[in-house]
Amino acid sequence: MGKIEEENKKLAKEFLGALSRADTDWVRDHYAEEMRLWTAGSLPFSGASNKAAALEGMPQILGLFPEGIVFEIEAMTAEGERVAIEAKSRGTTFRGDLYEQTYHFLMRARDGKILEFREYMDTELARKVLVGE
Repeated sequence: MGKIEEENKKLAKEFLGALSRADTDWVRDHYAEEMRLWTAGSLPFSGASNKAAALEGMPQILGLFPEGIVFEIEAMTAEGERVAIEAKSRGTTFRGDLYEQTYHFLMRARDGKILEFREYMDTELARKVLVGE
């Protein structure tokens, strides 16, 4: 594996660690200005966002977990700018519901900055636990 792939895998690990810590400053510093976030499904937070909208929505999503949410990487594969990440998360919502989610993330990065982050997950579970529908 090349240097770029190793750096991008390291960035992915650091990014999910920052989400687990609710570290919005780290995220802001590592999102490229042209960054695009995309979330699967038809949830209130699904669809595409730019850097400003993604940062604005981050406290709202992470705020659903007053004791935090922890992301754990199960596997990663990198090729050039792209890193495919299989991960899980676990946290308790403000309502007291346990939320255990499985994800596939696709991250694109260049020069230590995240250009694109795509999130695939069980949207029905997210709707039930996070949205309350």
